[in-house]
Amino acid sequence: MTVPWDERFESVVRPNLPLLEPETPLAPDAAFAALGLDSMQTVSLLVEVEEAYDIVMPDEALAAETFAGPLSLWRQVSALLPVPATGADR
Repeated sequence: MTVPWDERFESVVRPNLPLLEPETPLAPDAAFAALGLDSMQTVSLLVEVEEAYDIVMPDEALAAETFAGPLSLWRQVSALLPVPATGADR
């Protein structure tokens, strides 16, 4: 299974999912709630993701849909990451 996120994302997300077995792959369409993410862990996950990527989630992203699963959260995170410079920018 190919996942759209980097290893750092998974290393931040996994510890916040107490019902996800270590050997079980984190599927993009997995439901965080079914994997044990509760409201307190959601806050912890938010802080950890912001720190790991040096980003700040805008207020409008702090919605249940963003934290529904890994793919929705990754889409929000990746949208906030700086675009790497290319040679065409010079």
